[in-house]
Amino acid sequence: MEDYVIDIEAENKEIRKRYRALLRACKPTLQKGDKQEIRKAFDLALESHKDMRRKSGEPYIYHPIAVAQIAAEEIGLGTTSIVCALLHDVVEDTSLTLEDIEAQFGKKVAKIIDGLTKIAGVFDPNSSIQAENFRKMLLTLADDVRVILIKLADRLHNMRTMEFMARHKQLKIASETSYLYAPLAHRLGLYAIKSELEDLSMKYTDPDTYKFIAKKLNEKKAEREKFIEDFISPVQEILTEQNIVAQVFGRPKSIHSIWNKMRKKSIPFEEVYDLFAIRVIIDTEYDKEKTECWKVYSIITDLYRPNPDRLRDWVSTPKGNGYESLHTTVMGPRGQWVEVQIRTKRMNEIAEKGFAAHWKYKESNTDNGLDQWIQKVREVLSNPEQNALDFLDDFKMNLFSDEIFIFTPKGTLIQLPNGATALDFAFEIHSDIGATCIGAKVNHKLVPLNHPLQNGDQVEIITSSKQTPKEDWLSFVVTAKAKSKIKSSLKEEKRRVAEDGKEILERKMKSLKLTYNTDNINKIANYFKYPSSQELFYNVAKGIIDIKNLREYVASEKVTELAHHNQFNSHISGLVEKIDKKNSDTILIGDDFQKLDYTLAACCNPIPGDDIFGFLTVNEGIKIHRTSCPNASKLMANYGYRILKAKWASSQIDHSFMTGIRIIGIDDVGLVNKLTSVISQEFNVNIRSLSISSNEGIFEGNIMVNINNIDQLDSLIHRLQLVAGVTSVTRYESEN
Repeated sequence: MEDYVIDIEAENKEIRKRYRALLRACKPTLQKGDKQEIRKAFDLALESHKDMRRKSGEPYIYHPIAVAQIAAEEIGLGTTSIVCALLHDVVEDTSLTLEDIEAQFGKKVAKIIDGLTKIAGVFDPNSSIQAENFRKMLLTLADDVRVILIKLADRLHNMRTMEFMARHKQLKIASETSYLYAPLAHRLGLYAIKSELEDLSMKYTDPDTYKFIAKKLNEKKAEREKFIEDFISPVQEILTEQNIVAQVFGRPKSIHSIWNKMRKKSIPFEEVYDLFAIRVIIDTEYDKEKTECWKVYSIITDLYRPNPDRLRDWVSTPKGNGYESLHTTVMGPRGQWVEVQIRTKRMNEIAEKGFAAHWKYKESNTDNGLDQWIQKVREVLSNPEQNALDFLDDFKMNLFSDEIFIFTPKGTLIQLPNGATALDFAFEIHSDIGATCIGAKVNHKLVPLNHPLQNGDQVEIITSSKQTPKEDWLSFVVTAKAKSKIKSSLKEEKRRVAEDGKEILERKMKSLKLTYNTDNINKIANYFKYPSSQELFYNVAKGIIDIKNLREYVASEKVTELAHHNQFNSHISGLVEKIDKKNSDTILIGDDFQKLDYTLAACCNPIPGDDIFGFLTVNEGIKIHRTSCPNASKLMANYGYRILKAKWASSQIDHSFMTGIRIIGIDDVGLVNKLTSVISQEFNVNIRSLSISSNEGIFEGNIMVNINNIDQLDSLIHRLQLVAGVTSVTRYESEN
């Protein structure tokens, strides 16, 4: 136990204080008898967790109280959710069962808590426990969205209090958060929570960039506030004149969204103009909302010139997650573009509290996009055999995308994700229409199945009873529904063909005097490098494997038996040789930091000094990635159990590593010469490859160089930035 003395009296006082604060947060939704229910849940949680402490040494009960507080205050949930938030860890961490919960609090609470309880045990080894847990949670979402909302509150509190955890756990949880939970919060319309989750994830996965942007934001704070004040005061004046009751204020953009902009546009911090947005929140009645929003829009655009390409109208057609707002970008008083968001109090509450606020305004909101979305989740989940990781990828794709609106021939409006094709539209109408679709008419013109749809298209589907889903369809559909339906019908077709192949193989094996048993089937599948016996049967039926190939297998079996012993010995010594050759003591891997064989991942080219981790791949041994690698969050979120700690043995290593530098500048005679002489002569660094493009006077070069460590790379980048004509130099990560 830690060597500090615990003051039980002070802690009990603090618990009572936090509980009272929670009750104050619940006040707006309390009905008769609710207070007693919350008290009963609190007492049970207090008793169940009484001997438990968090990593920080605090009493464990602080966590459930905080989760309940977030659920009440920041999401606006009611009593049932508060009770579930208080009890969310009780079944997992103590001897209490779901039956006990049901007896005391009823079926509904027990069901939600079941959805919040992690799945124990190991699944199919090719799958991932994290993915399965996420899937289980979504299954319950289809019944009750509160499971996800409480889970988000739980995740937010864990992210806010993660500094006491081990570094590898921080990385895993942060990656999972940015990969799954932040986009989910976005999809449920919880923008404030989404931004905070993204910022907190970045704080742990890329601490240097996070601190750099936070510091820069802080430096210019006073200047920004003055600009906002100058921008707002004339707007406020006219609003008052016209008797429009509205709040106008500046809202800073999140660190994560600023970093995204820097990365996407390859620009330094100084060139990110929209570090904040101006928000106008109008207090008006429901039936006047639209008119008032456009009135404010016209006032602002009379004062400041708008950018016509940047008007976003989600007031006439709200987003699928219920978001309503009018966005425009205008030229501010100092020649700077400023984003302005115009919405009413009701719209703002829906934007901040997402799904929970929808219930409150349900009567006035006729077409609820979120209900449709949950219906889609149900459809995706209804495909029972889908591998949990495939499911996550399909699901994520649909989470991230913005919507386009498509009309049927009769004028019905159908929402699809951006990038959807005519075939996605066919599946959206009905699975059978999708499966038999041979083409479509978009705005009365005939188009192929892979034709990408644009907002406002009118689409008519053409079908044929002879058509069946094809493998290549998967390459151009984007909706989870289309993907899962195509996959399951292809699986079905493959299974039928494989059944025939099984009989053919049995006959062929008989003629070669091979016993037909599982062991031999697996050996043959292994020999032809097929992952399963079904693949083998399928390829036999298709004629890819015939009697000639089987004879080769029989011959090789005889040779293999003799060679097996020698081969094993040489494989072992080969590995040892490889380790010596690789000078593997540059990186130490695992909990006890051993010297193991590894390869550096090509997607992020780590160099000494980078924050790194090891990933145990299926066929290529251990790969070393940077923690800020574009693929890292996906690997950590899905395969947390295959992540290994890794660190550089020393940052002074005598051999070099490949990394990329991207240089953007004004094209000028001799620029390439200047750059290469800085790299080769001043820094004595080898250039491995150089690709340069010049477009309308803008020069862009991607240079792969051999570097010893991060310090050398930093000084090289700094020196290249000083070359005349160069506007930006960044470390280049491969996009694959």
